[in-house]
Amino acid sequence: MQIGPYTLKNRLVVAPMAGVTDRPFRMLCKRMGAGMAVSEMITSNKALWHTAKTLRRANHEGEVEPVSVQIAGSDPEQMAEAARINVDQGAQIIDINMGCPAKKVCNVAAGSALLRDEALVGRILEAVVKAVDVPVTLKTRTGWSPEHRNAIRVAKMAEQCGIAALALHGRTREDMYRGAAEYDTIRAVKAELSIPLIANGDIDSPEKARHVLDYTGADAIMIGRAAQGRPWIFREIQHYLDTGTTLGAPRIDEISSVLLEHLDELYAFYGEYSGCRVARKHIAWYTRGLKGSNAFRQSMYQLETTTGQKAAVALYLDRLAGESERLEYVEADENDNHAE
Repeated sequence: MQIGPYTLKNRLVVAPMAGVTDRPFRMLCKRMGAGMAVSEMITSNKALWHTAKTLRRANHEGEVEPVSVQIAGSDPEQMAEAARINVDQGAQIIDINMGCPAKKVCNVAAGSALLRDEALVGRILEAVVKAVDVPVTLKTRTGWSPEHRNAIRVAKMAEQCGIAALALHGRTREDMYRGAAEYDTIRAVKAELSIPLIANGDIDSPEKARHVLDYTGADAIMIGRAAQGRPWIFREIQHYLDTGTTLGAPRIDEISSVLLEHLDELYAFYGEYSGCRVARKHIAWYTRGLKGSNAFRQSMYQLETTTGQKAAVALYLDRLAGESERLEYVEADENDNHAE
C-alpha cells in the first residue's frame, strides 16, 4: 500500500494505542511483520510538549521507516503547529486522531468527540495538511453514536482536504469497544473513496484478517488489541494471506526470547522505576491463558526491580518449555486484572 512517497511492505498496520504503542512495541511489531506502526497520540497542547511522557512519545530513534506520529487536539492552529514540530523531530507521516473514545480525550473535544462538529473536522484537516510537506492520514470512527453515523461524509471531506489515507474503526464513539465491529460501514466508505482505506476493529486472527480485507475491499488492515502480548500475529496473518495456510503456535523458547528482549527495551526506554511498572501489563498479555499464569502474575506484580522481574519471567517460561515445546492456552483470565 502507498502512503504519499512511502510504499509499505505489506497491508498490516499497528493501531495507535495510548500506553501501548511506544517505541519498543512499535519496533517489535515491525520486526514481527507489520508494515507500519502508528505512535501513541501526542497532544497538541504546547503546555505539555516538554513533559517526560510527551518527550518519550516523540522519540523515534532507530525506528524503521516510515515513522508515523499521531497528534490529538481540537484547535486547528495548535494541531498545525504540532504537526510541524513533529515533522521537525522526525515524523514522516502525521496521523490525526479523531478515533479515540476515551473520556479524558473526548472531554476536551478531541479524538472521536470531533465527529460531532464536521465543520471543525474540516478546519483541522485543512490546517494540518497545509502545515506540513509530509503525508497526513486520519484515524476515525463510524460516527459519534449509532444514531449519528457520519463516516462517509467525514471520509469524503478528508479526501477533499488532501488526506493521504484513512483508517476507520468499525464502531461509533458511543460503542467504545463493545459489540462487534460494523464492517458494512467500512465497506460503504471504501466504495466512496479513491484514497487508501485501512480497516480496523476486531481483527484478531489470520482468518478474520482475510475476511475483512475481502468483505470491505480495504487496502490494508489495522491491528490493535490483538497484538498485545502477541506481536507475532503480524507474521501469522501475512503467512495466511500469502499461502492460505496457518502457522503453528510459536515455540515457547522463541516467545521467551522475544519477551525478554522486549523487557530489556522497555527498561532501557523508561528506566528502572517506570520500566518495571510499564512491563507488568506486557508480561500479563504475553502470559494470559498459559498454565499457572494467574499465580505467576500475582507474584510478579509484587516485584519492584527490573532484575527480579526479568528473572521471574525467565524462570516461568523455562518451566513451561520443560513441559511443552509450543504455547498451550489452558486458563481463563476473566478475573485477572493486570497492573497498569
